[in-house]
Amino acid sequence: MTVARLLVIGAGSYGRAVAEVALASDEHQLVGFVDDRWPDLPPIWGLPVLGRLADLPRLAGLADAAVAAIGDNAARKAACAQAQSAGFGLANLIHPRATVSPSAVLGHGLTVMAGAVIGTEAHIADGALVNAGAVVDHHAQVGAFAHLGVGACMGGGSVLAAGAWLSAGNTLGPGQRQSSDKPGAATRL
Repeated sequence: MTVARLLVIGAGSYGRAVAEVALASDEHQLVGFVDDRWPDLPPIWGLPVLGRLADLPRLAGLADAAVAAIGDNAARKAACAQAQSAGFGLANLIHPRATVSPSAVLGHGLTVMAGAVIGTEAHIADGALVNAGAVVDHHAQVGAFAHLGVGACMGGGSVLAAGAWLSAGNTLGPGQRQSSDKPGAATRL
């Protein structure tokens, strides 16, 4: 098995959570972080903060892939685009204690945190964030760069549109669709 060298974009609290997922995996070797607060950030767990987002082209030889550990959907999308244009692949980070159906369809550059459940034939698009304890039930769809908060729950066949946010503890019932980041904005399909 080839281990990909990984750069985490974002050295804040979520960046550290994503880094722990990488460290728990045998698929990635974490080489460091990129954060626009560089050079004012100290190393994290002995791993360097190597530069800003604008430095990604200079850092391309240090890692094979990157993951954007940024909670804001638009900023995560922009960071993924910058990483790809600098030549990085987009890594999927899936916590070993998450449950992902073998029939689920996964995009690129997404994160699935501890305790999350991805059900039968669910679709998780590029850059999506499925936080700790979130549930994406059978045939549900999470759009590109969408965000499920901690403990958020999507019923069977529900849809979280691209760039939308289902905040912590909120739910989409079976067949409902949410197109924005406003809780309670769900509509029936």
